[in-house]
Amino acid sequence: MLPFSDEDLRPPVTSIVESKIAPMLARDGGAIQLLDIIDGRVFIQLQGACVGCSASGSTLKFIVEKELKAAIHPELQIVNVPAGMENNLQEL
Repeated sequence: MLPFSDEDLRPPVTSIVESKIAPMLARDGGAIQLLDIIDGRVFIQLQGACVGCSASGSTLKFIVEKELKAAIHPELQIVNVPAGMENNLQEL
C-alpha cells in the first residue's frame, strides 16, 4: 500500500510526465497523457507515434514506469490505457 493519497500523487506525477517523459517521447513523434490516478494506480495513455509502435511496451516499462517509480515510490503501478478505454479505467 502506498503512503500517499491519489490527490498527493497527482502533482508529482503530472510534473514528471510533463517535464521529463513527454519531451523524451516527443523527440520520436510520441506523446503521453495522464488520464487519472485511482487507488495509487497511474493511468496513462501513450499517443502519437507510440500507438502501434513495437517498442511501446519497452517505453512504458523502461521510461514511464522507471521514471515515476524512481522519483515517487517503487510500488507505484502504471497502467497504459488502450484507445477507447478512457471511460472504463476501473475495468483495467
